Amino acid sequence: MLQPTYTLLYVDDPEASGRFYAALLGRAPVEAGPTFVLFAFEGGTRLGLWSRHAAVPAAAMTGGGTEIAFTVPDDATLEATHAAWAARGLPILQAPTAMDFGRTFVALDPDGHRLRVFRPG
Repeated sequence: MLQPTYTLLYVDDPEASGRFYAALLGRAPVEAGPTFVLFAFEGGTRLGLWSRHAAVPAAAMTGGGTEIAFTVPDDATLEATHAAWAARGLPILQAPTAMDFGRTFVALDPDGHRLRVFRPG
């Protein structure tokens, strides 16, 4: 059975996006170069930032077509994360709100990729 372990985001500037995600995630990448940056997480999941100018085959879309979701344990963590990201200047697409799946907010990274933080309901 196949299990997804890798998420790739096509970005304009992998080095700049790598700095953004390093600060956001509180960890350094395990690989960093001018066309690709890689973050590794416990459990084997990986986040790759690949230059949209170097991807083969060429990336037809960047930003906004998907989301990276971060689960938090409670409303206090959600509110603190929202405040911290807003203070860092991340565009907030959706302010903290209750939805059918729980409480959530959505921010954008520098390339327009959606970053959803949610506390399951």
